[in-house]
Amino acid sequence: MIKTGFNLLAWTATLTDDLKGITERLAEIGYDGVELFIDGSDLTSYRALGEHLKGLGLEATCVIGLGPEENPASSDPAIRQRAADAIRGFVDRAAELDAKLIGGPLHSAFATFTNEAPQEAEYDWSAEVLRNVADYATQRDVELSIEAINRFECYLCNTVEQMTKLVKKVDHPNVTAHFDTHHANLEEKSIIGAIHEVSPVLGHFHISENDRGTPGDGHIPWDDVFAALKEIRYDRWLTIEAFTRNDTAFANSINVWREYSPPWEAAEKGYQLITRMLDKHGLQSVQSSTDGEQVAGA
Repeated sequence: MIKTGFNLLAWTATLTDDLKGITERLAEIGYDGVELFIDGSDLTSYRALGEHLKGLGLEATCVIGLGPEENPASSDPAIRQRAADAIRGFVDRAAELDAKLIGGPLHSAFATFTNEAPQEAEYDWSAEVLRNVADYATQRDVELSIEAINRFECYLCNTVEQMTKLVKKVDHPNVTAHFDTHHANLEEKSIIGAIHEVSPVLGHFHISENDRGTPGDGHIPWDDVFAALKEIRYDRWLTIEAFTRNDTAFANSINVWREYSPPWEAAEKGYQLITRMLDKHGLQSVQSSTDGEQVAGA
């Protein structure tokens, strides 16, 4: 059953007290959960936030980023070991939050390039790291979902063809693929074709406008996207990822140099878009199921 989420990176990449008020308002809008970027905060901070979310009736997913000194695709075994250790640390924090999924570019270091096309050995090294940490993640009830991101942010997995290839190399039931419409808009010949191609290994889905602003205000063909989700019988998270310059350090790190949409506009209008599309295309969501139960019991 589909759940709706909103990524808190629209406000901040770190755990702050402001998140309590933000998550309260997201719950009021109707979201089933929130998505957090895992930073270096201690485990107790994640446990406390998890308890706060549980009190609001919200679930959580997470996303991560890896630096060049913890690159799963590195030729250096020591760097690959640091990558495995870093991912285990992400898993521990997600588990304390009671998040069941970590998405993002777990396959390689962000914005780190070799000035060559990806090599088969790099896929093998990345797959080995992910396979080695997948059992640990399984023990902590956290799924790993690797994301294809655009050519300006990585070179190993830009397309669903590359991402699917890597997931199959990992060959572990706890490692799936993470699809993002923003990146697909840049890299795929057909967003809809890519959704169908990735469907056998699809574990997570980002609703992201072409400019990273409010979903529905750009040119992503949302009717076609949701029709495709219906066709492949997708029934997991639909999480909005919109970026701003609210957290300037994070914005600078990902080359966000202007405001696309105010975060609350993206949250409110984005939620309206998702619920409208779910209803139009006959996709079952947690919220629609709850509403139906309320009506039936009235």
